[in-house]
Amino acid sequence: MTGETIHATCVAFADIGILLRGPSGAGKSDLALRLIDAGAVLVADDRVALIQKSGDIVARPPEALAGRLEVRGVGVCVLPQAGAAPLKLVCDLGGPDPIQRLPKLGWCEYLGVRIRRIDVAPFEASAAVKLRVAAYSAVGRRDPVSGARIACEAGLRDNRQSEGR
Repeated sequence: MTGETIHATCVAFADIGILLRGPSGAGKSDLALRLIDAGAVLVADDRVALIQKSGDIVARPPEALAGRLEVRGVGVCVLPQAGAAPLKLVCDLGGPDPIQRLPKLGWCEYLGVRIRRIDVAPFEASAAVKLRVAAYSAVGRRDPVSGARIACEAGLRDNRQSEGR
């Protein structure tokens, strides 16, 4: 199995891993804490090990960091954690530039596997809800809390099925 370790944070809603990317101090751990408060489970903070397994990218924590989340101004918190999660959404944390109102579908690639990618302003009050909706939409499911699904994802899912993907 090939793999790599990257500077990022990862949480999961059930079987849907969300990778949070951004420079140090961008809000990865802060947003992860809010996602955990919204029902996610910590996979890894600060460093995320990625491996390719059965056509998916699986995220897991490096052993030394498992179950630990650095909360700025509080310290390192020990939390329940998922041992691993299939990565289904990558979120780049936005800087000072405004996030596009209606963005085109974005993608990134790890270890030869394409993964849905979005930009989010990490300190917006709605950031955690936006990510939960986007994560469930990325796998063709409705958000179990709000019932929402991103319209373009529904169309994308149908197009993939008709193309035999």
